[in-house]
Amino acid sequence: MILYPSLPSSLISFNNTTQTPPYHCVPRKTPQKQHLHLLSASNPCSCGRRLFLQTAASTAFLPICPSLASHSPSDYLGVLQRVHPPRPDWYEEFYASVLNTSMESYEAEIAGYKLQLFDNLLEKAKKILEIGIGTGPNLKYYAGHTDVEVFGVDPNQKMEKYARAAAVNAGLPPANFNFIHAVGEAIPLPDASVDAVVGTLVLCSVKNVNLTLKEVKRVLKPGGLYIFIEHVAAKDGTVMKLAQILLDPLQELVVDGCHLTRETGKEISEAGFSKLVLSKEFISNIPLINPHVYGIAYK
Repeated sequence: MILYPSLPSSLISFNNTTQTPPYHCVPRKTPQKQHLHLLSASNPCSCGRRLFLQTAASTAFLPICPSLASHSPSDYLGVLQRVHPPRPDWYEEFYASVLNTSMESYEAEIAGYKLQLFDNLLEKAKKILEIGIGTGPNLKYYAGHTDVEVFGVDPNQKMEKYARAAAVNAGLPPANFNFIHAVGEAIPLPDASVDAVVGTLVLCSVKNVNLTLKEVKRVLKPGGLYIFIEHVAAKDGTVMKLAQILLDPLQELVVDGCHLTRETGKEISEAGFSKLVLSKEFISNIPLINPHVYGIAYK
């Protein structure tokens, strides 16, 4: 049994100085009333990646490849097979079914933050891509918006039946939901083809964060939105950070490539978006997989 160290829910604060802090943090408030703070795209920040629970998985090295805008469909398949090598059907089904039934408490706690983000999204986007859609926990936030078209990308094809069921429960017409068997590093959609990209707890487990963010920017229309929620590395020098460093290899092995110590927020802030809105929060029911960063990046 692993005993997770607990942290207070208060957030790190920074003094007003001429130097840019590594994070622009906001104190914990009632999610529906909390305001996101603006950051310029050049401001650095530091954070990490995605979550899940307990399953065994193997990983594969993804070679760096050029912009995928000019790749043929067979190239997308090749990247998929390198990033997510074929696994036995029983394992993919087990992983999908466990994910579908084990995240209720997390989703309940994060719901206020998701409502805040998706309210912004649905006012401005009709074609939406979600990377790492999994079993579709975000699709309920589209309820009542039958004119929204959603493209869901995931490397585990067994997620599709769960995601489609979630789309039906959200009231999305079947023709408005498209499941795509692919990875974030190679998205088989044209340049500037979607109004928004959604990614929640996914950059922790992609093989190449920078390449995934390049793909996000490529498929977004000018002015498009990238909505994200990611768990990130704890502050250096803390007991939490030490625990994350020690447990990261095990986490990667048994949680399908998830890392505890990635600086995902920094990579988002350095990805070249024109504007970045970033906040930081502690989620109490998963103490080891903290803190979280969430917000909106604008192409």
